[in-house]
Amino acid sequence: MAFFSDFKAFLMKKDIVALATAVVIGAAFNKVISSVVADIFMPVISVLTGGTDFTQKFISLDGQKYATLEAAQEAEAAVLTYGNLLQAIIYFILVGLFVFLFLKVYEKTKKKEEEAAPAPKGPTQEELLIEIRDELKKQNP
Repeated sequence: MAFFSDFKAFLMKKDIVALATAVVIGAAFNKVISSVVADIFMPVISVLTGGTDFTQKFISLDGQKYATLEAAQEAEAAVLTYGNLLQAIIYFILVGLFVFLFLKVYEKTKKKEEEAAPAPKGPTQEELLIEIRDELKKQNP
């Protein structure tokens, strides 16, 4: 029975709950990032590259020419699909760009919040301690 109570205590630790929350939010945020990259950035890249489909870029290792990657795969030819790697690299760079831009905007809003925070009113802790010291000196000459 101690095992289950220890396990429950482990699961309910603040760190574990925060980690679980971060994973769930991260998974949801990943869908947003993927959509931005696939639906906004990639079409722009496609226009800039003249509509090139990188996933169809490959090298046939058997020396034969194939019209498409699917044709080479149907012929069971060994192929290096370097286009998939290029696509993954482009996707990685675009995800990094989106996250960078998102964090820049987030940091700007955070700075504005910090600037808008009102200064504490009244004496500081040091000033209060000085007043207390002075009062004590007056009472005990």
